[in-house]
Amino acid sequence: MKYAFPLAAVIALVLIALVLVQIPGMQYLFGVVIPYLAMAIFLGGVCYRVIQWGKSPVPFRIPTTCGQGYSLPWIKQNKLEAPTTAAQVVARMFLEVVFFRSLWRNTKASVYAGPKLTYESSKWLWLFGIMFHYSFLVIVIRHMRLFLDPVPGVVAFLELGDSLLEIGAPVMYITDITIVLALLYLLIRRFTNRQVRYISLANDYFPLFLILGIVITGILMRFFIRTNVDINAIKQLAFGLVTFSPTIVTEISSLFYVHLFLVCTLLVYFPFSKLMHMGGVFLSPTRNLANNSRMKRHINPWNPDIKPHSYAAYEDEFREDMVEQGIPVEKELPPKAND
Repeated sequence: MKYAFPLAAVIALVLIALVLVQIPGMQYLFGVVIPYLAMAIFLGGVCYRVIQWGKSPVPFRIPTTCGQGYSLPWIKQNKLEAPTTAAQVVARMFLEVVFFRSLWRNTKASVYAGPKLTYESSKWLWLFGIMFHYSFLVIVIRHMRLFLDPVPGVVAFLELGDSLLEIGAPVMYITDITIVLALLYLLIRRFTNRQVRYISLANDYFPLFLILGIVITGILMRFFIRTNVDINAIKQLAFGLVTFSPTIVTEISSLFYVHLFLVCTLLVYFPFSKLMHMGGVFLSPTRNLANNSRMKRHINPWNPDIKPHSYAAYEDEFREDMVEQGIPVEKELPPKAND
């Protein structure tokens, strides 16, 4: 049921937009009000999460290390896995963010008859993971042509490269194929891998179903029901949203509002979900700190000033009770004066 509920939720979102947009006046709600509200929640939520993470104190160096740290001059240091300088940390973060280095080095453990424990490569996960993230990034940048006039050369060049194969008419984008394949792989992996299926929760399936819904509705608008979609009206609405003068001048396809509503749902969901790892990776102390604990002493700055309390002082304070309970003491009680 942990994947049935997320799927049902996405289907419900599609039906809500598909039905309500048929009511006169609701196009303005789905085309203007909800996008503005979703963007405000997205920006506010991201800023709030980043500020909260930034305020979290990290007095000690806790970087994740899996290589030889800096020690003696004749022992070779692994500068990426145990960085000691800011430049080494930047290099490690760059490879992590751009090339998913830790996922590339990831291995999976499997138990076979015997019993026999083996560690195997997990490169397929890295491949489809990086395929999904870069496809998503290219699609987002490519959509900037709807909001900008004139279209920047970078966006036009990226769109040209994405349609380099020139498959079909209209041209099939490469990222449309790769993102669908990546999403299907990530979903199938959660269904078929029993270890991953065991630790997966509903909030692991929901974003996959939601993004898959966004991709499918976008592909349907471009290739299958293109005649019912007014591209010029969509561009005018998108440009109006950016310039804070939105207008809906003509009837736009209901599928467009479904697509837009799912995108708005993703924007609202993003800051409060695991998807915030996009910003969290830069603030992770296990990645962005240098492993220099052997070279520099790190002292907790908010440790309270604790006054020492020696055992002699402790015994002076509780000697009578200790003697009464039969606990040995170093100094006997003074004799009591006779009445």
